[in-house]
Amino acid sequence: MLENLEVLYHSSIRINDDIYFDPFKINKNYNNASIIFITHSHYDHLSLDDIKKVYNENTKFVVPKDAHEKLINFGVSNSNILVVSPNNHYNVNGIEFDTVPAYNNIKPFHPKQNDWVGYVVKINNITYYIAGDTDENSDNIKVKCDVALVPVGGTYTMDYNEAAHFVNAIKPKYAIPTHYNSIVGSSKDGVEFSKLLDSNIKCKLYL
Repeated sequence: MLENLEVLYHSSIRINDDIYFDPFKINKNYNNASIIFITHSHYDHLSLDDIKKVYNENTKFVVPKDAHEKLINFGVSNSNILVVSPNNHYNVNGIEFDTVPAYNNIKPFHPKQNDWVGYVVKINNITYYIAGDTDENSDNIKVKCDVALVPVGGTYTMDYNEAAHFVNAIKPKYAIPTHYNSIVGSSKDGVEFSKLLDSNIKCKLYL
């Protein structure tokens, strides 16, 4: 179930070698992306320098509304950009996905009104939830998935205690911590997160 999944760095995720989420700190020029999903416009999630390393003229972009103009100014064709909003269902290149609101409850960094998102994406009959920068909230607690990738580093998102509580509530088969041991958090966060998961949820650490 995890064979075609990689967490590259921070919240940068790749599935099937050519589907990217929030590419960041990409180590070389791949230029092989069929789809690039962006959760929100912060520099560590919408990095034009890193997008340059993975996209090509046929790449489709899936982005929240505040990322659209940045990509147009970067030179991406408008026909290759799908602007999404929370709580909707979409299909790009035959890949079906839903958008999930991603926001903080009290912290000011990710306001709900920004309409930033996480993604529930079905690929090869496996449902992946890429949470984006978020806390547990009344919207994402409804998510159903096989694999949940959630931020655990604290400061701007859930810490590992909060993230484990959230994952235990939504009950995926696998949980993968992200957004730690980089800009925020340390390698300990992933380890401690894994210890707090229910016994029937498997965890894999990449960072």
